Amino acid sequence: MATSDGDCPYLLRASDMKQGEESFSHPWNPRSSITGTMLGRRTGLKRIGVNLAEIPPGRESFVYHAHHCEEEWVYILSGRGIAEIDGTEHEVGPGDFIGFPAPGVAHHLRNPGAEPLRYLMGGETRGLEVADFPRLGKRMLRLGDSITVYDLADGKPFGAEQARVDD
Repeated sequence: MATSDGDCPYLLRASDMKQGEESFSHPWNPRSSITGTMLGRRTGLKRIGVNLAEIPPGRESFVYHAHHCEEEWVYILSGRGIAEIDGTEHEVGPGDFIGFPAPGVAHHLRNPGAEPLRYLMGGETRGLEVADFPRLGKRMLRLGDSITVYDLADGKPFGAEQARVDD
């Protein structure tokens, strides 16, 4: 039996995506600016994220980071960008796919061009995530909805590692 689109929470029409669009910028990167729609959340997905995103010309995604627990991916739809992956810059364009297995290497995306950089991105949404921000010397721990950030310089060895340090 056919139903109207409003009755199907699993179907998100292209014509309805603009309505749920949000903008985001990373607090540690003043050049960060992303606009997009959280497709997965809007259709009820809880264990994986799928997002339609756009970086305006001259702007960047988040901040250079690496995931320890959650895998992430990016698929370029239109525009041109620079993907920095493990310290090396790579030009990316329509049809290019980037995958970041966990634990993974640090990565970041920026748009040096004159056109918006539009892409699909997503990954796992686990109850626990650890991410490093190597250029900032920080580590983020997300446990459920709680997020804590640590300075890597404050880390101390623990257990057998500590015993070696004390010898």
